Amino acid sequence: MAFGFSRKRISGKTGSAVQHLTHDVAGRTLSLRIAENPRARRLTLRIKPGATGLSVTTPVGISMLEVERFLFRNRDWLEEKLGKLPERPVVRPGIKIPIRGVNHEIVHEPRRGVTEAVRTGDGAQLIVRGERIHLPRRIADYLKKEAKAEIGELVARHTDTVGRPAKSIRYKDTTSRWGSCSSEGNLSFSWRIMMAPKPVINYLVAHEVAHLVHMNHGKDFWALCEELCPDTERCRAWLKKNGTALQAIGF
Repeated sequence: MAFGFSRKRISGKTGSAVQHLTHDVAGRTLSLRIAENPRARRLTLRIKPGATGLSVTTPVGISMLEVERFLFRNRDWLEEKLGKLPERPVVRPGIKIPIRGVNHEIVHEPRRGVTEAVRTGDGAQLIVRGERIHLPRRIADYLKKEAKAEIGELVARHTDTVGRPAKSIRYKDTTSRWGSCSSEGNLSFSWRIMMAPKPVINYLVAHEVAHLVHMNHGKDFWALCEELCPDTERCRAWLKKNGTALQAIGF
């Protein structure tokens, strides 16, 4: 049984409210984020989407020894959950990744050129050109470019409908959420959403634009979300079921 806790600090300062460590469990070395929360009444443990790491939330004043004991008590639960999840797949030639919900086989061509998605007689391919070592980054860059184009148009359409402009649109690679809307009107999206089907992409944008009007998840918010995207319930369920797999892909 592989289970261990590393006190070696990756970042952060002694006494800080957030610490970044590593934790060995089930044959994996995972990042471990330990964060104090004044509102927390007990220790909580969460596996990040795609099993990319662990997160422990603690009440203020909890010692590292108590955290270690907490992780030890939950070792069986962790090993069971992690055992059901595959190792994080990394993009490489020959495997398939979805683009707008359609599986594309990754094809590498060493000559210089742009990355492009093409349809073939029996499927679809994502042709990635250039040095092999840069393939993951080139695919990520391609998805970011597609996200900026498609999401930008959807934001313009939905903000015009609600009569509230977005202050800015940002694209990130987040593992905790697919999108966000700040009180200042700044919208953020994970470019990974471009791997989801087009209706799901539209739902995500509609969801965040609806927050420009309602900064909550109340009845009025969901009514507006449904108005902007009639497929809200179906798309929301799809993202809940399949989102972790998209977050697990390594670039």
